[in-house]
Amino acid sequence: MDVSRASDPRPFWLAGRPATGDAEQTVTNPHDGRVVGVHSVPTPDQVEQAVAAAHAVRGQAAALPIHVRAEALAHVARRLSERAEEIAQLISAENGKPIFWARGEVGRAVSTFRFGAEEARRFSGDVQRLDTEPAAQGRLAYVSRVPYGPVLAITPFNFPLNLVAHKVAPAIAVGAPIVVKPAPATPLSALVLGEILAETDLPEGVFSVLPVPNDRAASLVEDPRLPVVSFTGSGPVGYSILDSVPRKHVTLELGGNAAAVVLADADLDWAASRVALFSNYQAGQSCIAVQRVIVEDSVADAFTEKLVGAVGGLVTGDPADEKTQVGPLVSEDAAIRVEKWVDEAVAAGARLLAGGTRDGATIAPTVLADVPAGAKVTCEEVFGPVMTVQRVASVDEAFALVNDSRYGLQAGVFTRSLDVAFRANRELEVGGVVIGDVPSYRADQMPYGGVKESGVGREGLRSAMEDLTYEKVMVLTGLTL
Repeated sequence: MDVSRASDPRPFWLAGRPATGDAEQTVTNPHDGRVVGVHSVPTPDQVEQAVAAAHAVRGQAAALPIHVRAEALAHVARRLSERAEEIAQLISAENGKPIFWARGEVGRAVSTFRFGAEEARRFSGDVQRLDTEPAAQGRLAYVSRVPYGPVLAITPFNFPLNLVAHKVAPAIAVGAPIVVKPAPATPLSALVLGEILAETDLPEGVFSVLPVPNDRAASLVEDPRLPVVSFTGSGPVGYSILDSVPRKHVTLELGGNAAAVVLADADLDWAASRVALFSNYQAGQSCIAVQRVIVEDSVADAFTEKLVGAVGGLVTGDPADEKTQVGPLVSEDAAIRVEKWVDEAVAAGARLLAGGTRDGATIAPTVLADVPAGAKVTCEEVFGPVMTVQRVASVDEAFALVNDSRYGLQAGVFTRSLDVAFRANRELEVGGVVIGDVPSYRADQMPYGGVKESGVGREGLRSAMEDLTYEKVMVLTGLTL
């Protein structure tokens, strides 16, 4: 399928309508460099129009009947499903994601909008009798949730459709206008989403999709008409946003160096296959990809042998190939950085058990052992297909190592013990603990987010809707209850 449309630059979406600016940007495939598409870039005046429209429509959006919001979200889910193969091909082409994973992303985005439609219908007020004390006799509180106002959504390249969906769906569900700034490397999927949103009955101004360069994002972040900033991306950028607008409501979904703990009672074949695949899915470009593997000593030799074998069986190559499991990173520069980190670790004494080579933007799935403390591949977020394996003598040591990180997004623990599972939930300093599987598992309706330097706030439809709103109380007086 030809997804390039190079002769027909895609418009952006300004207050719900297609628009073109005075400049164009070309998007290329990171695997082979071919042109995937060309899109129009908004002018500063057009960005101003989009923000002004979001601000102007905020009251109307908040007052939209629930059925209108829910049906708009349900429509998006249906249309994404109908256009699933076309959009998956586009994601694969602009991102370099193997088509297998791109199809999975579209499926998840369908679910995200469907969950949004369902939650919108359930997101209603609550009542509370206040006559628990004599002074409040005849009084009743009606508690509703009200959107803070228009949302600025800044989204990353690694899930160019579903992570946009996780901003857009909850905003529409609560009646908040949203301005989306997609990642410059992968804006085309978000523009298709804008096209589908334009088919709904949402008022003009409720959404805009503005593919502007990163150096123009600061003015959007600082604009007082966008009181909420929802950012997914790197820690340094996220915290610079938080520091720059301390009086705004800012939610951050940042990175991590996720750990998978393999204990002696685990199913080693299952653990090895899952860790191998989910250290390398999306070429490791996921904030919950397995980066640190912590193995109990009594099974370390057997597990490591199985793990290296499973990694060696992964198919690396052209993302358009149906058999490919590991594709390129988003750019050759990204791959060069990952290669340098691996080389630094090996030079410092780490043993290379698999991979370690680079071909253009592609890094071979890499396994390192005996990595010295302080190496970037352990302490930082690699965001590439690289994992480290470390032996431990006990559960105590394993959990201490998981927590020995400034990040805290999710962790996986392979164990059959219910006691150990609940202990992990008590002790691990992360936002999510996955028992019997990798930390990379995420259901799109569940609360998702981190602690420490992995972020502020939660995604997942209901959680995000609560994050975008505040409680408002109306007290009714003189009632006979």
